[in-house]
Amino acid sequence: MRRPRFVDLSRFTLKYIFNWRFRIAEFTKKSELYKKAVEKFLFEDDEIIVIPNTISVNKKIESEGSEFLPTEIIKEVIKRCDDIVIMNSCLCRTSNNCQDYPQDIGCIFLGPTSKRIPEHIGKKASVEEALEQVDRADEAGLSHIIGRNKIDTVWMNVRPGKGLLTICHCCPCCCLWKVYPNLDDDITDKLERLDGVTVSLSEENCRMCKKCLDEVCMFNAIGLKDNKITIDHDTCRGCGLCANTCKFGAINIDYTEEAVDNIVNRLEDLIEIKEL
Repeated sequence: MRRPRFVDLSRFTLKYIFNWRFRIAEFTKKSELYKKAVEKFLFEDDEIIVIPNTISVNKKIESEGSEFLPTEIIKEVIKRCDDIVIMNSCLCRTSNNCQDYPQDIGCIFLGPTSKRIPEHIGKKASVEEALEQVDRADEAGLSHIIGRNKIDTVWMNVRPGKGLLTICHCCPCCCLWKVYPNLDDDITDKLERLDGVTVSLSEENCRMCKKCLDEVCMFNAIGLKDNKITIDHDTCRGCGLCANTCKFGAINIDYTEEAVDNIVNRLEDLIEIKEL
């Protein structure tokens, strides 16, 4: 008897709570008490990492004689998981009727808790199907966010949260992209740039087309000063969407040599869901 109630709750959340997300986010900046309540209910213990889109990256990462691109990090996590569910479609892009990116490329959920996700939200998938989904998202120019995201366990009404890892394929239409600027800094700090990622701007290549200013950056890190494009490196999370948008190679994504160890260490932390 539990299943119908569980499904109805998730559908109610999709229909009503999703439409309130902007107002909920805005109030986190106006009330400390309200912010703490929202943070505990929707963002407690979150650890979310932005992985740049592969086509944005100028060079591969060399490690122990081999080379790999950032999305290989995601693929390694997928390969180590037995329980995988792929969302039937992207909730954000379908809700916003996104015309720039595919609406049928939904999130990937990993871990034992994913088995409790109802079928009207997502279907059980094989490792091969999940890897193909990552490739499709990469080819479409989407950036990836991977981590434990409590809000997913809330809107889908699944538990335990530590048994669910979410891989989002994001575009400027995505819920997080839209809501992020309205959230308090204590909450947005949970969204991290992958260690070692740097974003650089080549003024020589810039043609001032200003396409990178058209609501591409969810972090508002791209700006205009003295008629020049600028990047706020303190707020930038290295998603790579600005690099994808630039057709003249003026914005570049790179890695430092220390990035490899940081990536491997973080990968080990993320795959602890296997042990639950």
